[in-house]
Amino acid sequence: MRLENRVAIITGAASGIGLATAKRFVRDGARVAVADIDDKRIAAALAELGAGEGGALGLRVDVTDRASVDAMVKATRDAFGRIDCLVNNAGITLDARLVKMTAEQFDKVIDVNLKGVFHCTQAVADTMILQGAGVILNASSVVGLYGNFGQTNYAATKAGLIGFTKTWARELGPKGIRVAAVCPGFVATPILDTIPEAVMQKMVDKVPLGRLGRPDEIAGVYAFLASDDASYINGAVIEVSGGIML
Repeated sequence: MRLENRVAIITGAASGIGLATAKRFVRDGARVAVADIDDKRIAAALAELGAGEGGALGLRVDVTDRASVDAMVKATRDAFGRIDCLVNNAGITLDARLVKMTAEQFDKVIDVNLKGVFHCTQAVADTMILQGAGVILNASSVVGLYGNFGQTNYAATKAGLIGFTKTWARELGPKGIRVAAVCPGFVATPILDTIPEAVMQKMVDKVPLGRLGRPDEIAGVYAFLASDDASYINGAVIEVSGGIML
């Protein structure tokens, strides 16, 4: 199996793309820390995953709280002995046009989507450096590449993750740690519930494939990047969007 005996932390892993990624990693032989802020969703995700070949550990984490993040990393290392991959998937949206967006909306999205990724990556870095190996995968978005109406805060975070990715690839590459970002297009998950139906249909109409993406299609890209098949991919930003911007 592609990820046999690998250990991965996946944040925001109890639903959507995160859950699909946890399923794929377990299927491919990994042991997975299913990290999320919602205890009920964690329990449901673990029930859905089952023990699997690699096993799964449920951990409640608030990525905006460094103590919570440090506890997540310690619990994973204590349970599995190492950390081979971090998928920084946790994220939120609080949409509004620039002239309507509140400072609270802006700050909360920055704290979860950008600062949370900083916390999680810094927290696992020492472990990966000691191992001399690791993979950090950041969930960016086509919104971070091209912008999107009503998403000043979200677009800023997703563009910021691309900056993180390229910087960390330079800093951590010499330590044997690869870093990459995945930029999904519009994928059928609950996070799209905030987008009006008419706007969503316009987006779908722009996709040459004529449909939204599926969470498992993004999960497959993460599984590839986490594996030795991607051993020379570092600092890459991979768009998985059905060609929406063609």
